[in-house]
Amino acid sequence: MTAMASSRTQPDLSFLLDHTSHVLRSRMSAALAEIGLTARMHCVLVHALEEERTQIQLAEIGDMDKTTMVVTVDALEKAGLAERRPSGTDRRARIISVTEEGARVAGQSQEIVDRVHREALAALPDDERETLLRAMNRLVTGYLATPAENPQPIRRARQRAS
Repeated sequence: MTAMASSRTQPDLSFLLDHTSHVLRSRMSAALAEIGLTARMHCVLVHALEEERTQIQLAEIGDMDKTTMVVTVDALEKAGLAERRPSGTDRRARIISVTEEGARVAGQSQEIVDRVHREALAALPDDERETLLRAMNRLVTGYLATPAENPQPIRRARQRAS
């Protein structure tokens, strides 16, 4: 007697989202590497430019753990793109301040990120592009906004890069 394979009744949404996310991240990584940045470095620069933010706030925005954030900021400092400064409101906190060169590079990296997103979406006709973006936004602000409680932590990729 042979075991019968279960038949799928729904599209494999996990595969579709994981695969497209992986390929998009790899394309983004390759494109940003051309100017010496990682997606995490881009994320920190862009969000630190928006307003004064602590290292902890930027780690939350970029969905980075403490160690990854420290390594990322160390790399930005070494490249002369950002620096840690004491917070004016909390002497224990460190603000990530973007240098002039960092602001220039952040502008370049945002152009790259926008280009990679445009290229990915260009594979779809205009009407499907808008439908996909509306549907994805509805998922990330609705049913898939927060992870389920799980006794076994699930490793996951960083959230929004920009």
